[in-house]
Amino acid sequence: MDVVGNGFLASHLRPHFGAGYPDVTVIAAGVSSAGSTEGAAFDREANLVYDVLRRCRAGGRTVVFFSTASTGMYTGADCPGTEDGPVYPRTPYGRHKLGLERVCALSGTPFLVLRLGYVVGAGAPPDQLLPALTRQVLAGEVTVFRGARRDLVDVRHLMLVLDRLLAARVAGEVVNVATGAPRDVEDVLAALERRLGVTPARHYVAHDLEHAAVDTAKVRGLVPEFAELDFGPGYLDELLDRYVDADAVRGGLMEATAGS
Repeated sequence: MDVVGNGFLASHLRPHFGAGYPDVTVIAAGVSSAGSTEGAAFDREANLVYDVLRRCRAGGRTVVFFSTASTGMYTGADCPGTEDGPVYPRTPYGRHKLGLERVCALSGTPFLVLRLGYVVGAGAPPDQLLPALTRQVLAGEVTVFRGARRDLVDVRHLMLVLDRLLAARVAGEVVNVATGAPRDVEDVLAALERRLGVTPARHYVAHDLEHAAVDTAKVRGLVPEFAELDFGPGYLDELLDRYVDADAVRGGLMEATAGS
């Protein structure tokens, strides 16, 4: 497998797949923040995707593109959002990703688009939900978007889905990869507080997007092992047990304080 990129997802893809799927290129680079509005960053990702698609078409390779199943893509009356149903993205990020999905579909290159929930795992960027909340809790102050919900999915389960889809040679498809059970950010915060033994001051910010709900029927049908996973209440605790390293975050905060 050829992995384009050096970020969070790329760091999991390379050791997981190794030399497997030698005719597949995965684009694991580009804009990763659902809140991004930076046109220059969107342009850089678009140009990268265009270049990869052209090269893969010439070489007869399959391209995997990571899109989004966030609130930027699916919201309101059109939920739960399906891969084949109407989509009306409400953020620049969602519109950007949907546009690149269409580019993949029209490229003449075998492709697979995965619309991702909020992927959680080791080495996640500091601005992602769990690292950001953990850091804020330990610092004693947290900013909370009132009513926000996030569909958290373990990066290991993303690897499982991609592996099974590639093994089955699924192509020309868009597939949601999410649990279908979004968590209230307040619940995530409360679980972190219990785990870290800290009760921070909370500052609430209005949240103007409606809740997103993601339909997972397609991924469950294509990947039976994913359908068998338990995404119930205990799933959040498993994610926190596996990926929240409070001591490391404390150490980072101490170093930042000492250097300031």
